[in-house]
Amino acid sequence: MNQEFLKKLTDIVGESNVCVDEPINKHITFRVGGNATYYVSVPGEDELVDIIALMKEHEDIPYYIIGNGSNMLFTDAGYKGLIVEICNKFSDIDIYDCRIIAKAGAMLSKVAKMAYEEGLTGMEQLSGIPGTIGGAVAMNAGAYGSEIKDIIVSAKVLDVKNGQVKILERDELNLGYRHSIIMEENYIVIEAIFDLKRGKREDIKQEMDRCTGLRKEKQPLEYPSAGSTFKRPEGYFAGKLVQDAGLSGYTVGGAMVSQKHCGFVVNKGGATAQDILDVIAHCQREVKEKFGVELEPEVRIIQAE
Repeated sequence: MNQEFLKKLTDIVGESNVCVDEPINKHITFRVGGNATYYVSVPGEDELVDIIALMKEHEDIPYYIIGNGSNMLFTDAGYKGLIVEICNKFSDIDIYDCRIIAKAGAMLSKVAKMAYEEGLTGMEQLSGIPGTIGGAVAMNAGAYGSEIKDIIVSAKVLDVKNGQVKILERDELNLGYRHSIIMEENYIVIEAIFDLKRGKREDIKQEMDRCTGLRKEKQPLEYPSAGSTFKRPEGYFAGKLVQDAGLSGYTVGGAMVSQKHCGFVVNKGGATAQDILDVIAHCQREVKEKFGVELEPEVRIIQAE
């Protein structure tokens, strides 16, 4: 434990926002993973900039940025460094006419709900995605034919290489399927601006309810998971490939290929991170052997460092 580093971190964000030897399974939707040496909840933009500057001073300590922890898997060894959480304490949302400005830690579902309450249409299909604005922008989150790129105006980001804050317009974000320049350059999203349109609240609510119904019907929401486990291979559907490989219900320990949707690996109870990794690896081998298709994880797998 580096006491000098810990003191500096506490001075930046306050003692209540810093944890030591923190269980990661409390903070990611898979509900697995070991402990993080240090864990900090970021209360604001200035503190985030100061934390990244501090990490430049302590390059021997690795760090990783998380939001709601909905698209990631830490190993059972945990994380030997600092996890920086940009979520609940960094989540202001402002609405000006048809424009929404949301901080990176705001939940996408909450932003969509506020849009509905204001009679704004454009976020209905995204309303059930269990992630933050920061994560959604970074990976160009999408569902039911709608993506972040369809509504975003710009994003404010922190360039960790030089500590500079910059504004990236829509065309500069290089948004594609589960991809953006934010991922390429390792930027950190601070806030994003979205442009929506006026609509009828009853129509907006009807579409949100339709998407919620589809999720409940087709996705294993009753179990902890990280959402879709694999990216969609070109010309195929990952879940269909896994199903056709005969892997529905395939289990290692507490991890299982969902029988409701084979594109999801779930924690059916008591799973370890290694159980999940073993199921993922088995699916990749079987699909490659039977169909010659490489399955690439959509879930980010973070090693202990």
